[in-house]
Amino acid sequence: MKMNLPNKLTLLRCALVPFFMVFAAMTKFGTQDFNQIFGLVAGIIFALASITDLLDGKIARKYHLETDFGRFADPLADKMLTTAALIYMVVDGVCSPIVLALTLFREFAVAGIRMVAASKSKVIAANMWGKVKTVLQMSTILLYYGLTAIARGSDAMAVSLIIQALCWAVAVVTVVSGVIYVKDNIEVIK
Repeated sequence: MKMNLPNKLTLLRCALVPFFMVFAAMTKFGTQDFNQIFGLVAGIIFALASITDLLDGKIARKYHLETDFGRFADPLADKMLTTAALIYMVVDGVCSPIVLALTLFREFAVAGIRMVAASKSKVIAANMWGKVKTVLQMSTILLYYGLTAIARGSDAMAVSLIIQALCWAVAVVTVVSGVIYVKDNIEVIK
């Protein structure tokens, strides 16, 4: 299969995830080992990866380059990136493990429906609510790493409170988008 530009951008996003993880792990927000530079680098890598998400979809739609591979790989790349970030935000103490669990439950449910659809030779693309969820997740993560890049030790509590509130908003949108996705596609799995 020949790779088109949108699919290459999706693969680039996947390739950026391990680099993001290295710097996110070394940030250590809220500890005495906190390193703003690593937070900044993690944020820049996350931002670059997020831009590939925006570009691959726009290019694919504009130039009619949508493929089954893209419909499968694009949401997978998003989940790899956002899940890795949420895991490190839980480790950093700014995101509840409940938010992470709800996010994973939603993603497993959606992946299950997509697998059943694929077994019936059907491909289900992301809906508007899934896109809203992804944008809110990515915006929250970008804000977190942006704030860690400029935060001082005394700012840790304020950053934590802001990001915790946004993470709960992400959880609500994630659950709503999951319920809508299951409801809209329940006929596929019958």
